[in-house]
Amino acid sequence: MGNKQPVSVLVVIHAADGQVLLIERADRAGFWQSVTGSREGQEALIDTARREVREETGLDADAYALSDWHITNRYEIYPHWRHRYPPGVTENEEHVFGLLLPAPRPVTLAPDEHCRYQWLPWAEAADKVFSPSNAEALRLLPRYLPS
Repeated sequence: MGNKQPVSVLVVIHAADGQVLLIERADRAGFWQSVTGSREGQEALIDTARREVREETGLDADAYALSDWHITNRYEIYPHWRHRYPPGVTENEEHVFGLLLPAPRPVTLAPDEHCRYQWLPWAEAADKVFSPSNAEALRLLPRYLPS
């Protein structure tokens, strides 16, 4: 069994025009998602978001507008990923953040985690992700777009 914390972030990386970055998991073909990752140690969740964005996309979140959406989701961890957590852990607490970029741009993926990326309009992205909480966050994106 693993020692991953059941506290994570979901970072919706989006452009001002409503396009969203999706990345495909390397360990699960067809599993598209926004940036996600677990907190390490006692780091602040905003720091977890910054670190995960950097690790998974190569982007420096401090160069853009990173915001806490103040949304917390609780969900059952998929059985095929439970081995990453301590024994008996079956639920995760996910905190949602947004990262606003002026326009879509290329990213550098961590090849051990993700194999492809694409920019899609938010509604199309919401239909493509495998995670219900990710889909819900994407459907909320219009309220976070610049007017």
